[in-house]
Amino acid sequence: MTRPLRICLIMHSTRSDNLGVGALSVAEVAIVRDAAKALGRDVEITVMDWKDKRESYLVGDDITIRDLDGKVMLNPRGFFAIARRSDAVIDIGAGDSFADIYGSRRLKRMFILKYLTHIARTPLIMAPQTVGPFTEGWSKRLARWSMRLCAVVATRDAMSTKAAAELGQKDVIEASDVALRLPYDPPAPRTGGPVKVGINVSGLLMGGGYTGKNEFGLQMDYPGLIRDLIRHFQAHGDGCEVHLVPHVIVNEGPMVGEDDYRASAALATEFPGTVLAPSFASPSEAKTYIADMDFFMGARMHACIAAFSSGVPVIPMAYSRKFAGLFGTIGYARTVDCTSEESAAILDKITAAYEERAALKVEADAAFAQGREKLRRYEDALRDVLATL
Repeated sequence: MTRPLRICLIMHSTRSDNLGVGALSVAEVAIVRDAAKALGRDVEITVMDWKDKRESYLVGDDITIRDLDGKVMLNPRGFFAIARRSDAVIDIGAGDSFADIYGSRRLKRMFILKYLTHIARTPLIMAPQTVGPFTEGWSKRLARWSMRLCAVVATRDAMSTKAAAELGQKDVIEASDVALRLPYDPPAPRTGGPVKVGINVSGLLMGGGYTGKNEFGLQMDYPGLIRDLIRHFQAHGDGCEVHLVPHVIVNEGPMVGEDDYRASAALATEFPGTVLAPSFASPSEAKTYIADMDFFMGARMHACIAAFSSGVPVIPMAYSRKFAGLFGTIGYARTVDCTSEESAAILDKITAAYEERAALKVEADAAFAQGREKLRRYEDALRDVLATL
């Protein structure tokens, strides 16, 4: 009898307060399960995850969650032993962490996991993710060497494909974000009632970034723009119902300043009549809620992906290159840029897009089809690797 495939996931999360990171993990597990099923194999999935108080949103008899910390990373009986027992290790880089713009500490942890996998001689698969930018010589060298040793290198946008090529990587699968595969419950059809307008409020941007010093270089007043958007839609003649939808939900700890829920709750108090969405327990629960909107906008990229992949007309509000990279690569050109456009211009674009939301849906549906086709390239490559194990 053929034993189950043993797959280890690194730089994924089963319990992150950032539901976008969680969306990648839930979708990745769905992809791995489908690949194993197509090969007629059972699968055992081990997820190496940083400790967190939130309940895991991954369940199943095929899932094992192992706590990860510095000791587990460096102990030969820890991650290295797990990597050696695994048939393959899949690294998604937390979506956009395979870069040195977030500081060296996070990147060094990632390189330790990558190179322990290489030393264990276990195939390392880079799932679709952002690659770069790399600005330091040491990080460029380690990134270049690791990618050359990978069984699969997949990116989620053209910018990342170019960044990988500039590091000398020739074999790159340009896919799309795996969160396009995030499962959810489609809403029941609605007849009549208010037009539901969803606004994902970023607690991170409401507070001026990680340091409060606008390190993202926004050229506009983000809190002021959010308030203007709420006022506009509450006063709209269509009778809009404004929903404030968090996607990073931090109950306690050092990331509490990034909490979307607190920021949304404060705005709900300031603007009576708005609807405060729940404190979601999982990425799929958040996507199910977002899927019931008639129009959506947000600065959390995976909140926008949830709308986009469930057929909701959406305006992504970018604060980094990953937005334009992802959506632009699959032909969706409705992203507004908070780092280069002024508040008035963004407000005009969003309000105009609302009026032509039927056209937006047509554009989004076509782009989603293209994104799924690109993502299938990764799914095919993953299945091909697993077939050889």
